[in-house]
Amino acid sequence: MFPGQLPRVVSAPMKITYFGHSCFLVEAGGKRLLFDPFVSGNPLAAQINVNSIHFDYILLTHAHSDHIADVEAVMRQNPEALIVGIWEIHAHYSAKGFSTHPMNKGGWWPFDFGRVKMVNAVHSSSFSDGSYGGDPAGYVVDTADGAFYMAGDTALTLDMKLIPMICPALKLAILPIGSNFTMDYRDAVLASAFIECDRIVGCHYDTFGFIKIDHAKARAAFAEKGKELILMSIGETRTF
Repeated sequence: MFPGQLPRVVSAPMKITYFGHSCFLVEAGGKRLLFDPFVSGNPLAAQINVNSIHFDYILLTHAHSDHIADVEAVMRQNPEALIVGIWEIHAHYSAKGFSTHPMNKGGWWPFDFGRVKMVNAVHSSSFSDGSYGGDPAGYVVDTADGAFYMAGDTALTLDMKLIPMICPALKLAILPIGSNFTMDYRDAVLASAFIECDRIVGCHYDTFGFIKIDHAKARAAFAEKGKELILMSIGETRTF
């Protein structure tokens, strides 16, 4: 067991709901964690009522509009929730009166659902007005129900090899696979080897023309290496 790792609760599965693009709701450690809320601007997620999403925390990977467009809308429906993000994202939303917790890349921080490490992502980050959004980031989240990695928007990077060296074994990882703005699925296969995780949930694909993928080829590329690529339907909930 890694230092600070939470004891595992085998009887408590992790539950994940996909709201499209890179927006996921993860239920783990007794709390509901929402990642990168971009729903109302996604025509593929037209069936999702963004005002019906209930959560305790939002974790934001970077400031691009296709990851934060619905932050303020969902926070108005969940006023007790806490926004977690890099310093500049924290400052942006704190100035608007929302509750925030600032982080940066480095060590773990304990929350009531477990602990979080912000890790590197290779991308860019700015708010829609062009102002600086801080560095892009990913998260490793360690809970009593297991640990998982949300990569955020990123290219393939050797930094991913550090994750199994300094973090508990991952139950699953959420990796971008759409190419052009992020890794493609072939690079994501290599990333899954770097992080030593065989169960991958895909994100950041199909939403618009630049990132449409061939689902069968993507799944086959992972299966060839003995790994599973899970492409969830928008609105679908799975337990892990």
